[in-house]
Amino acid sequence: MINPNIKRYVEQEILPRYDHHDAAHRRDHALTVIEQSAAIVHMLQQQGLSVDENMAYVVAAYHDTGLCEGRERHHEVSARIIREDEHLRQWFSAEQIELMADAAEDHRASSGHEPRSLYGRIVAEADRVIDAVTIIRRTVQYGLDNYPDLDGEGQYERALAHLRQKYGVGGYLRLWLEDSPNAKRLEQLRELIACPGKLRPIFDEVYAHETAENHKTGA
Repeated sequence: MINPNIKRYVEQEILPRYDHHDAAHRRDHALTVIEQSAAIVHMLQQQGLSVDENMAYVVAAYHDTGLCEGRERHHEVSARIIREDEHLRQWFSAEQIELMADAAEDHRASSGHEPRSLYGRIVAEADRVIDAVTIIRRTVQYGLDNYPDLDGEGQYERALAHLRQKYGVGGYLRLWLEDSPNAKRLEQLRELIACPGKLRPIFDEVYAHETAENHKTGA
């Protein structure tokens, strides 16, 4: 069970930071990663591995806090935020804080190297929300927030290029845990990416919804 004091601090002081991020990385994303991280911790504990669920919880909660300073080095900034958060010293040793910071730094899919610890592998896996519609929606949201001058066709081409580069066969995304439920879902997503005739209708529906939402909010 997560320490209620840690949970209260995270909910009051850390999760609200996500409300200022782009639409693809707001609080709902952080909560999803926390939920998936908890499920992975349970799976590993069932396999007999010793995993500190409080540490895994903190890593998941902080993993994208560094987006406040931009996307390119956000993983490094997230690690720095963990190291500099004096409140965490109430509950964790210096060694545990360093381990959590390393895990947050290692979570990025494009890092090109395997996470240095089990906690890094857990958050990296939890961050891979491999659900086709969710991924397409987050890709569209990111495109609308960061490339607002692109028209619908331009957004589609950008989204398709990103999906191929990250999730396609030979893409940079890697799964770091054996028996991951993401493995089968990644294969299904790759089949979808390889068939634009099936992908395009999903994109069009998501794009229409997201542009309508942006229009409502005046974005």
